[in-house]
Amino acid sequence: MARSAREASGETQTRPARKTISQPGPDTRGWFRRIVIGVPFFWLFALFLVPFLIVFKISLSEVVTAMPPYQPTFGSIAGWWSALKEFSFDNYRWIAGDPLYFNSYVLSLGIAAASTVLTLLLAYPLAYGISKASPAWRTSLVMLVILPFWTSFLIRVYAWIAILKPEGLLNQLLLWLRVIDQPLVILNTPTAIFIGIVYSYLPFMILPIYASLERMDQSLIEAAADLGATPFKTFWTVTFPLSLPGVIAGCFLVFIPATGEFVIPDLLGGSRTLMIGKTVWLEFFTNRDWPVASAVTVVLVIILVLPIVLFQRVQARAQ
Repeated sequence: MARSAREASGETQTRPARKTISQPGPDTRGWFRRIVIGVPFFWLFALFLVPFLIVFKISLSEVVTAMPPYQPTFGSIAGWWSALKEFSFDNYRWIAGDPLYFNSYVLSLGIAAASTVLTLLLAYPLAYGISKASPAWRTSLVMLVILPFWTSFLIRVYAWIAILKPEGLLNQLLLWLRVIDQPLVILNTPTAIFIGIVYSYLPFMILPIYASLERMDQSLIEAAADLGATPFKTFWTVTFPLSLPGVIAGCFLVFIPATGEFVIPDLLGGSRTLMIGKTVWLEFFTNRDWPVASAVTVVLVIILVLPIVLFQRVQARAQ
């Protein structure tokens, strides 16, 4: 009835045209995907590969009394092919035959591995506790973990000198509590290095583990409890395996920088602890032997990168 009345009166009602949202075409999506993927690759190329190639070039050079203190084997890209026969690996033979560098590598890897284990033992309970806290407290607890990053790394290491020295706060507290009769010698020992590394890199271990635990499906834990598993068995069969990606990521984030650490061993370990980072520094600035220092650096990079590449290949095959 209403429609016929409108038609009789000559009134017509036109609906507004529906707006269509234009979707990006295949070419646009392809270019966007290439840009997103290309930016990280360009970043790694500019800030990792190019400096590494420069250091590798210096490692093949000869030391001279000049500025810079090395004689390049080749000076331009055009002369690369003609200079291939002139490449000298004497610097690598030197560090392979000198026990000083071998001992520095072994000591650095050992301290880094032990520090990574200690950091994991401290970080996992903290990350687990944060993930089990109420949502209202989680943000505050994560902020407390990140809070040390708001202070300079160097200042935090210097603070540990005031804490660990014989007349420092720790010894004064232990003497006041009558736990010890005389001050402990902690500064300038490997113990001080472990304390400094664990303290400095603890957040790097907590955050990846917390991220894995926070994303975990809680229904799996409830299912394990319904099937009669004890809390201890549930943790080792459900919780810990699901958190392994965070554990592995945290171990890499701690082990790799701890291996080449210079500031902590220099300030807390004293001159008797010669890790590879301090060895490289001495070669660069004290001995002014840039080719040997560059060769030591190249070997260190290979030692650290090769396990990561192998681990990624194993993970890819497992998937």
